[in-house]
Amino acid sequence: MVHAVTARPPGAAGVLFVCMGNICRSPTAEGVFRARVERAGLAQRIVVDSAGTHDYHVGEPPDRRAIAAAARRGYDLSGLRARLVEPQDFDRFDWILAMDGRNLAALGAMRPASYAGTLTRMLALAPELGLRDVPDPYYGPRAGFEQVLDLVEAAATSVLAHLRAAGSAP
Repeated sequence: MVHAVTARPPGAAGVLFVCMGNICRSPTAEGVFRARVERAGLAQRIVVDSAGTHDYHVGEPPDRRAIAAAARRGYDLSGLRARLVEPQDFDRFDWILAMDGRNLAALGAMRPASYAGTLTRMLALAPELGLRDVPDPYYGPRAGFEQVLDLVEAAATSVLAHLRAAGSAP
């Protein structure tokens, strides 16, 4: 099953989280941020999605360790499927948030000159965390997936605040 891109209703903001394979960091960010948006009552105003810059895992669910770590904190990632960033994503999403500098560079190379949205690292919106990149937990121990959740949960509050400040959310 290939991940279907959520249609964006008129007037809604779009937020896309991006990592390399779309099976660890970006689906975790999608799940956490989607839950934050729903709790804030903004699910009709903000469309949340994730994608990868590489096609290693297209159509696959998130890494089982990411699913398990998220589930322990009340997030369900099991229905998500990896997909590749598409050129149309620059039309669909006002906010494209990379998990690290390498993926930000890949997105920058794809970015059309007409893109007027925000393309940056997710943690650039949460400078109080003192990190630039969400580290890739794929080749590391289970604790890396917990660290990703810690960072994404903390940054999600800042991301929502930036959307509100930009007028993308009430």
